[in-house]
Amino acid sequence: MSERDGSEGWDTYAPFYDWENAQTVARRDVPFWQRLAIVHEEPVLELGCGTGRIAVPVAKAGARVVGVDRSAPMLARAQRRLKRARIADRAMLVRGDIRTLPFRCRFPLVMAPYGILQSLTRERDLADTLASVARTLERGGLFCMDLVPDLPRWSEYRRRVSLRGKTGTNTRLTLIESVRQDHRRKLTIFDQEYVERRGRRRTSHRFVLTFRTLSVPQMTRRLEHAGFAIQAILGDYQGGPWDERADVWVIVARKT
Repeated sequence: MSERDGSEGWDTYAPFYDWENAQTVARRDVPFWQRLAIVHEEPVLELGCGTGRIAVPVAKAGARVVGVDRSAPMLARAQRRLKRARIADRAMLVRGDIRTLPFRCRFPLVMAPYGILQSLTRERDLADTLASVARTLERGGLFCMDLVPDLPRWSEYRRRVSLRGKTGTNTRLTLIESVRQDHRRKLTIFDQEYVERRGRRRTSHRFVLTFRTLSVPQMTRRLEHAGFAIQAILGDYQGGPWDERADVWVIVARKT
């Protein structure tokens, strides 16, 4: 199996991202990021802001946000959401690579929600990103991330209908999904096909998303090597204690 770059697939995914997440993760993590952002000086930085699922409600809560993402189609959707919410003045969206963050200013808080660091499928990409975040944070600033722990436990299957439903007034979507595991590289690979039906018209959109999973001890060692001190490890978005069996792992680190 060839080594994959985790940035693949996101441009094609952009039209379906919000529809899918409304049915899966929904907003269960949003209040956590809002609370975290509004107690810090402005602006705060979000890595992999995508369609604005976190950046928009954080800006609505009163924080100023800078969001960075590699995908132009994702950012276009985020910009439209900001305009609809009439808060475009509270958020700045930047197309950029989180491995080489393009900022000269220093931020008091960098957020990495929804397992965004797990799209860094190669060790050197993660190391470059942690070093870039360290350069971008002010001394004593916080770097907070969450990780999706159950990816390696996903059973492998082929062409399963995972989601089905309506979007808009006359469009139906079906997600047909295959899952592969590369245990040696700790990669979980999702082959996605979205079938879009409008009346008698049928369009298929195919792409691949690849994620890497590291344990909490593995990630904390990498953070410490990059110049961070671990402040907290949580097992939920309400501040509960961490457990390796938890549905989500949240790590809060401070730049030393």
